[in-house]
Amino acid sequence: MNWVLVSVIGLVAGVVAGVFGVGGAIVIVPGLVLLMGLPQHTANGTSLAALLLPVGLLGTLEYYKRGQVNLAYAAVLAAGLFFGALAGAKLAGMLADATLRKAFAVFLILVAARLLLR
Repeated sequence: MNWVLVSVIGLVAGVVAGVFGVGGAIVIVPGLVLLMGLPQHTANGTSLAALLLPVGLLGTLEYYKRGQVNLAYAAVLAAGLFFGALAGAKLAGMLADATLRKAFAVFLILVAARLLLR
């Protein structure tokens, strides 16, 4: 059952990523914590590992075919993600699991509020 649930989390994350252009972590991390019972740090690390290769490849090709990808911006963003993920992982390692989980929840709430109020 766990593998089926993890597969569903991945599929939903992929659909959300394709529709909204997000990396999928907004689905993967809560799914792994709330549905699979993983600690926050393990969910974060697992999400990053899962996103290494597949995130965006086919979806990006589809957007690219329609002329909806700015490659220069994507390259600069990728560089920021490359180094930022390292800095973020080091920072997360200094936080307690409960603190990290609460910070992630606050982040999601702030993003949602900003989108709703804009």
